[in-house]
Amino acid sequence: MTSQTTVDKADEAPEPVSAPAPAKGLRGHPWLTLFAVAIGVMMVALDGTIVAIANPAIQKDLGATFADVQWITNGYFLALAVALITAGKLGDRFGHRQTFLIGVVGFAAASGAIGLSDSIALVVTFRVLQGLFGALLMPAALGLLRATFPAEKLNMAIGIWGMVIGASTAGGPILGGLLVQHVSWQSVFFINVPVGVIALVLGLVILRDHRAENAPKSFDVVGIVLLSAAMFCLVWALIKAPAWGWGDGMTWTFIGASVLSFALFAAWESKVAEPLIPLALFRSVALSAGVVLMVLMAIAFMGGLFFVTFYLQNVHGMSPVDSGLHLLPLTGMMIVGSPLAGAMITKMGPRIPLAGGMLCTAVAMYGMSTLEAGTGSGLMSLWFALLGLGLAPVMVGATEVIVGNAPMELSGVAGGLQQAAMQIGGSLGTAVLGAVMASKVDSELPDKWAEAKLPPLSEAQLDKAAEAVQVGVAPVPPKATPSVAEQITSVAHDTFMSGMGLACLVATGVAVVAVFVAFLTKRGVNAEAGAGVGHI
Repeated sequence: MTSQTTVDKADEAPEPVSAPAPAKGLRGHPWLTLFAVAIGVMMVALDGTIVAIANPAIQKDLGATFADVQWITNGYFLALAVALITAGKLGDRFGHRQTFLIGVVGFAAASGAIGLSDSIALVVTFRVLQGLFGALLMPAALGLLRATFPAEKLNMAIGIWGMVIGASTAGGPILGGLLVQHVSWQSVFFINVPVGVIALVLGLVILRDHRAENAPKSFDVVGIVLLSAAMFCLVWALIKAPAWGWGDGMTWTFIGASVLSFALFAAWESKVAEPLIPLALFRSVALSAGVVLMVLMAIAFMGGLFFVTFYLQNVHGMSPVDSGLHLLPLTGMMIVGSPLAGAMITKMGPRIPLAGGMLCTAVAMYGMSTLEAGTGSGLMSLWFALLGLGLAPVMVGATEVIVGNAPMELSGVAGGLQQAAMQIGGSLGTAVLGAVMASKVDSELPDKWAEAKLPPLSEAQLDKAAEAVQVGVAPVPPKATPSVAEQITSVAHDTFMSGMGLACLVATGVAVVAVFVAFLTKRGVNAEAGAGVGHI
């Protein structure tokens, strides 16, 4: 590949990235750059899970329906997933520093606005804006790291970046529980305001604007519209499938519209002069494998973890804070494992660490499929810790493979691809494994109910009971005797565990497939282009 150039807008003078100059003071220092972007990224990652704890309080305070509350989460993830790749292109076109700072300011402002909202409609509206500004922030952070760190240090930087995301995601329920319990649901959003101010100040002082000399000069508006439509229809179908049903015509209408939009997008991208995503990017087998690997990892991880939270709270009866604390082994191993994985990948390349990580993930998911209603904390912690150990090298390695195998001028798009793959994988995992759970509960609950000689239920009552059991809740009538309540609880929990076991086995199979995909990856051949200005 030809040598590329990084332009520092502060000096308005291009500097060849092949011979980086030492950073003077704070601006452009690689490790300080990592610290600055990590503060911003932490807000977005934390918000993905912290809000789930606040939802019941929001529902009660604002008089919202269950469907309204679902949109607090769905609106955020939908906006985030749809906008990520386009946001990455904005960074490539106008500079990652500016895009990052706009994302930080917008995200913090939207968070403050949610805390001041007095209706569910305003909460959902500002959550959508949060998702859009979060989409600006995440790929820009990766673009800044790629441009600032030399190749031999990039894996370690991405390792720490992945550690921040993992710790923030897993720590969300703990922090959210504490804030909701001791302050208010509004505090879950208000906390982003001071964090955003800190990220903004650090960004203004530390971040340096890097742009490739051959960065795109035009903007592919048609490509943006087609890709956004394709992503919206796909994620919308995944979000609504549990309610509509996988056999429903509406589900497949949106899936079909997504496929058609993707096909039109590919046809357009092959003709336009400066495409949103040059299709030649996917000629890199390693980059394509990295994207697939990220999707598979997210399916196994997010899909499996979705049921674990219900298992801890509804089957074991833990509070949100206690359930978050029980997930600390997972968080801890991600925190410890991510920098170590970065060092390991730098030394031996990504294939073995990625394959080993997905193998650990497969074993952990299989172990979680064997959990029972009465399983103790020790055994649970073992599988959670192994899951964290397996995820760490995949979060780091797949990110490096995607970003490092893309040209410097497309680092933002590559960062958007990485994040979009993770969001789609998470939505797909939750939807597909949710369908597995629902099918298992629907098939087993009537027989188990009858075997326990419980009072017979009408078809409508059975459907309502199945909905409760799918999240581990025992559908005990208010006037049930203690013995009947105990029987119903036993049947409900046994049926839920059966469904969760099957869902975790499916996640195990996905993780095994990902082991083989990992062997198609390789070290980022374009990483050297990112050895930007600054010293380590």
